[in-house]
Amino acid sequence: MRIKAQLVAWRTMGTTALMVLALGAGGCSRQETAAAQPPHPGEAIYLRSCFSCHASGTAGAPKVGDAEAWAVRIEKGRDALLATTIEGILPAMPARGLCSDCTDEQLAQAIDYMIVASQPAPDDAAK
Repeated sequence: MRIKAQLVAWRTMGTTALMVLALGAGGCSRQETAAAQPPHPGEAIYLRSCFSCHASGTAGAPKVGDAEAWAVRIEKGRDALLATTIEGILPAMPARGLCSDCTDEQLAQAIDYMIVASQPAPDDAAK
């Protein structure tokens, strides 16, 4: 479990480093800037709107990287996850995750990113 926590921390630090690089790439060519973009289309939305609760587990939010917590939600299906994201879950999850300018598709991409990032590592699945 300690290794898993370290992997999540490293993934978070790597994402932060990517964002810093992307912000500081103002003088770089278009090709160099493209290399610094988040690899998953939902990662930018996650970092902007979901990270504050889903990285720390604030108010019971399932932490990204916690495969066990996400498995229960994944079983409900992507459509159910999107519906609860759009509507919110009282008392903690605000409607649209406080991303009022996000489209439904962007919210779905953020959900997809959190699901992918919460899958067990290949060596964890072998155990």
